[in-house]
Amino acid sequence: MADILKGLFGGSSTTPQPSEDADFADFAASPSPASIVPSASTPISSRPTGSGQVPYTKWYRVWERTSPSDFYAEAVGLPFILLAVLVHYWGTRKNRQRAKTWLQAHAQPISNEFALIGFGGHDRTSPLGEVGNQNLQLWLQNPGNNVPDELFKQKTSNEFTTYASGRQNVAFTDFKITVKKRYNPVYLLLETVLSTFFESIAPPAEKMDAVTYTFDGKEKDYVPPAVPGSDETETRKSVANSTYDGFVWALVNKSAMRKLRDERYDVSLTVTKEHPKLPQWATIMSESAEITDMMLTKDLIAAVEKAGDLFEYLIVTDQPVDKPTKLNETTPKKRAHLSLRLPSGATPEAYSPTKPIFTTFLRLPDHLASSAHFRSEVVRKLRATRDEQISRLKRAAESQEEEERKNKGDKMKQEERDRKLRGMTAEEQRKFLEREEAKKRRKGERKMTKRA
Repeated sequence: MADILKGLFGGSSTTPQPSEDADFADFAASPSPASIVPSASTPISSRPTGSGQVPYTKWYRVWERTSPSDFYAEAVGLPFILLAVLVHYWGTRKNRQRAKTWLQAHAQPISNEFALIGFGGHDRTSPLGEVGNQNLQLWLQNPGNNVPDELFKQKTSNEFTTYASGRQNVAFTDFKITVKKRYNPVYLLLETVLSTFFESIAPPAEKMDAVTYTFDGKEKDYVPPAVPGSDETETRKSVANSTYDGFVWALVNKSAMRKLRDERYDVSLTVTKEHPKLPQWATIMSESAEITDMMLTKDLIAAVEKAGDLFEYLIVTDQPVDKPTKLNETTPKKRAHLSLRLPSGATPEAYSPTKPIFTTFLRLPDHLASSAHFRSEVVRKLRATRDEQISRLKRAAESQEEEERKNKGDKMKQEERDRKLRGMTAEEQRKFLEREEAKKRRKGERKMTKRA
């Protein structure tokens, strides 16, 4: 009771002393909480306060924890990166300008022969503004530097393509322009150096490749039917037959002759012959002399002479470029190829030497449809060459089928043998295997007897 009264009225009380227990000796000298209170020497700025001030640290002050010497590597590499970007930009821009210059130089001949040019789906024969092709038609009337983007597509930084269709005897024509890789000078230099030591590596060249696919009497497969009662119906009735005999013929620059024989199967079917009317640097690769007489016109000879070294080859073919390995690949696909080198000049006037051969190539399907009809002896010779290749493929296909049937039969026999073995006892399996070995020995002995 006295202790309670002392506690209520603030009386002093005696604190009991802890007993000396050996089990709690480790906790006897534990520090008091007052010993971990921060001293007055601890900086106050290192602790966050409620005033919202940012604590001082060098991490937020880059100028205090870095120096210019830390950026020597970036200072050395940055100019090279900027130079590579600038060279790439200049190279791609220069290549695009080369393609536009070619289009500017050849837009008039193409528009004179075809109704549809480019990838915009615009028909140049439609009235201005009828299908939204006013800018295109105005540019074709007076080609300038501002070439419409719908006239060509950029496949890569050094390859550009365009397209034309809407012409008698022609399904469509593809044009591909290949220029140097100016955007990558290191690769361009390496390719140039290696081409001087290795014949398998072609030197960098700028050229134009055109491929014309003829109708060959298959207009119904490409052109939609005309509207009954329209003027187009009468126009199509008056169109002449576009079929002609298939053959392989080439007018080649001698510098490209070996490459063509190695890379193209269709040209390998021909025989090379010199012609007195051609320049010394050109030659003929043909399946028949009658084909050469039909193809080698005065206009073609004059155009080749004017083109000079810019001319690579002109090929008329109905065979595939790669050697066929299946029967369906031997189906004739009649087309014409033209390859020309691009001149070094950067103006449309620099293309004047190749314009005559280019125009002759665009009109070549008309000449084929009207004149490429040969005597029966020539046709039989051409057909015999193609039938021989078809026979080889048939024999190869039959041999492959026979081998597949044999392998299938052997597999079935092996499965039957394994099934029988699984159903036998150990003694029966031993006798079965001994009989097999005996049969193999007898067969070997018969073969040795026959050879003797």
